[in-house]
Amino acid sequence: MSDNILSVQNLARSFSSGLTRLQVLREITFDVNKREILVLTGASGVGKSTLLHLLGGLDRPTSGDIMYQGKSLTKMSAAELEVYRNTEIGFIFQFHHLLPEFTALENVSMPLMIRRKNWKHAELKSADMLEKVGLKERMWHKPGELSGGEQQRVAVARAMVTEPSIILADEPTGNLDEDTSQMVFDLMCRLNQASGAALVVATHNLNLAKSAHRWLRLTEGRVEVVQSNGVVTTSLRE
Repeated sequence: MSDNILSVQNLARSFSSGLTRLQVLREITFDVNKREILVLTGASGVGKSTLLHLLGGLDRPTSGDIMYQGKSLTKMSAAELEVYRNTEIGFIFQFHHLLPEFTALENVSMPLMIRRKNWKHAELKSADMLEKVGLKERMWHKPGELSGGEQQRVAVARAMVTEPSIILADEPTGNLDEDTSQMVFDLMCRLNQASGAALVVATHNLNLAKSAHRWLRLTEGRVEVVQSNGVVTTSLRE
C-alpha cells in the first residue's frame, strides 16, 4: 500500500490585480507521504503560504488538482472542504492566534469543542497533549503569562489534539530565537513521528530545512528538490 496521503498535480494559482494577472504558482507537482517531514523554503512572496492554503482547503487553485487519499479537493463542496479542514488538517501559524482570555487548556480544547465533544473528554485529551509538549504545569495559565516559545507549544498542541492526518505549519518558528525555534521544530517532528501524521512546514530557516525528510524550494512559482547540503538536485517542472 502506498504511503502517499496528498498528491499535488499540475497545481497553479494566479490572482488578478487591476488589469494584470499575477501568476504565483505554476504547474506544481509533488506528493506528500504519511509520517513525512517536508519543508518548503523560498523568498518572501514566492507563494509558500499560498501553497499551504491550497493544501489545507482554505483556497482553490486556478488549475490543477490536489488529491487527498484519492479524493479531489477541487471537486469538494464548501461543506466537504470544511469537514476536511476540521478533521484531517491541523494548522500552525507564525502568530499563534491563541485566545487571550482563555487558559492554555481551554485554547487547546477549542477544536474538540467545535467538534461537539463533551467538555470532560476535551479537557482530558487536551491536558494529555499539553503534557506531551512539556506544559503540564502551565496548562491553567493564560497566553499573556506564557513565553513566546510556550505559546507556540500551545499552538502545536492545539493543532495536534484532533489527531489530524496532515499538519500544515506556516513559519511556525518565525517569531522565536534560534534555540527556541529548534526546540519547537524538534517537538513538532517528534509528535509527527508518534502520531503518523504528515508534517509540511514553510520556513525561511535553512537549518530546519536541512533536518527534514525532504526539502523543496519554491522559486519563480515552481518547486525544486534540494539536498540537505543546499544543492538543487531536481527541478520539478513540466
